[in-house]
Amino acid sequence: MANGQANGQWYPPEWPDRIRALAAGTLTPVAPRRAATVMLLKDTGAGPVVHLLRRRASMAFAGGAYAYPGGGVDPRDGAAAPPERNGEAATDGDIGWAGPPRAWWADRLGVDEAGAQAIVCAAVRETYEEVGVLLAGPTADSVVGDTTGPDWEADRAALVARDLSFAEFLRRRGLVLRSDLLGAWARWITPEFEARRYDTWFFVAALPRGQRTRNASTEADRAVWMTPADAAAGYDKGELLMMPPTIATLRQLTAYGSAAGALAAAPGRDLTPVLAEARLADGEIVLTWPGHDEFTKHIPAARPTAAGHIPTTETGGAPA
Repeated sequence: MANGQANGQWYPPEWPDRIRALAAGTLTPVAPRRAATVMLLKDTGAGPVVHLLRRRASMAFAGGAYAYPGGGVDPRDGAAAPPERNGEAATDGDIGWAGPPRAWWADRLGVDEAGAQAIVCAAVRETYEEVGVLLAGPTADSVVGDTTGPDWEADRAALVARDLSFAEFLRRRGLVLRSDLLGAWARWITPEFEARRYDTWFFVAALPRGQRTRNASTEADRAVWMTPADAAAGYDKGELLMMPPTIATLRQLTAYGSAAGALAAAPGRDLTPVLAEARLADGEIVLTWPGHDEFTKHIPAARPTAAGHIPTTETGGAPA
């Protein structure tokens, strides 16, 4: 709550009934799909700003909510490493790769090596697809500059359509993915009662010099750069709609005075998955996100028969 107004927490109207069904054992959770999202930062005189996209209101999942660029893993991103050839060591899959090896990323992300490659590739690929920023370069210590122009746009469109794999895109361009430009920040799993579920790794990265963002996503109708503090204030006032992981990570970013500072902090971040829990207590269902009390909701265990919306409350009795 802020200034007497409800905050901007994304809370779909179908959630209470789905939560009751899950508690009653009549709803079978769907398996979450792996995904990656990137908190893209750049330094300004007012401190670091983060790039946010507003999802179109027509989107089935989180329509109207502000989020970071990102999306689901493409199975081709996790292609297995080719066998050794002519005595040379196998590379990191058929993806041109620089930075920490897949084994390091597997340990950091808590998955196997193929899964780690796929998640990191998804983070880089989706950032390019949605905002035109590419964390890759001709060598292990360089980054591409301007990525605008008809030829770049043709490749980006082919990636979006899945007509071109990310590995092939990098090979065509003579580029290697710069995994060292990413810092793993958090991991959130969509609640079990949601119809569309994602197991999402959040990364932090700095906008490469010479590159600029653009709203290239068909899923977003607005793109903005905002300080994390301003974005969080907009949420608190109910002006910006956000999912819990978005506002939670924004609040965490307010502690850093530069993009480099946030990147330096990433290796120490806890990547234990955050998964909402629904439990029955005192005749109501209590919905919580462990470690994030501000998102707690109290829902009647039985669906009210009176006309009108289903009442829910946040911790402290404030209206949802």
